[in-house]
Amino acid sequence: MRASRALLVALALSVVYPAAQTRTAKALDIYVVDVEGGNATLFVSPSGESLLIDSGNGGAGAIRDAERIMAAVKEAGLTQIDNLITTHWHGDHYGGMAELAARIPIRHFIDHGPNVQPAAAVDEFLEKTYPQLYAKAKRTVAKPGHRIPVAGLEVLVVTSAGETIKTPLPGAGGANPYCASFKPGQNNAEDPMSVGAYVTFGRFRSIHLGDLTKNKEFELMCPNNRIGTVDVLLGLHHGQDTSNAEVLVHALRPRVAIMNNGTAYWIRVSAQADGSFTVTNGRNGFSKTYRPSLRPGTD
Repeated sequence: MRASRALLVALALSVVYPAAQTRTAKALDIYVVDVEGGNATLFVSPSGESLLIDSGNGGAGAIRDAERIMAAVKEAGLTQIDNLITTHWHGDHYGGMAELAARIPIRHFIDHGPNVQPAAAVDEFLEKTYPQLYAKAKRTVAKPGHRIPVAGLEVLVVTSAGETIKTPLPGAGGANPYCASFKPGQNNAEDPMSVGAYVTFGRFRSIHLGDLTKNKEFELMCPNNRIGTVDVLLGLHHGQDTSNAEVLVHALRPRVAIMNNGTAYWIRVSAQADGSFTVTNGRNGFSKTYRPSLRPGTD
């Protein structure tokens, strides 16, 4: 994240599973699970309803990643995954899905639609395996502006299938000063299709854009910033320079950004409705608490 290092707090973790932690009552808990460079982020609302974004790697890593997600699931006291967003069809984002579904019921599958970067393994999964997984559940093809029902949270799809929201969120819409110096980047076909979710709990604001690339970040944030500011930025495309442009990271002004490329431990965010939140390192128990922002959405 060349452009964002000066702004962000990054937490990296290592080695085996975390010691048990108690869920915070009346809080939104977010578990950023290490899946060895892939992505798996679990939101658990105060109501106990859940949203998982991505399910880790496939192949040799599928069992490992499904078990790491399940460790967070058990810590949160869940008996099902209410909603699963698959941001896009790359193996490190959907690959652990079948293994995970064999361990816990998944009630609602959400994705951007067809794969646009043909690969034999992906196409076979979408043709044969995926329909079997959502056959007894629900599937939604997400569109920008779509709201995903999670009791206690507001979950808004802001990007999907190469499209972005057109209307600024409440309190957003100001001119983005970083657009003038933007330089387009390179990307493959699938990353820009990522389902991006803006998740809020009271005054607490977070955003997860999957592997959205610079060019789509520009479309979302320029010439006007349609999102505003956030407390926590998630995803970050593994910290790659093909994403995380100034037009996004600097304009969002996150108080904390989290990516987890450690080994086995999760990073947990416990957020209160007043906008305060605590970030905890599962490896060593270190935590830091942030007070509410003064001007949610615009500070």
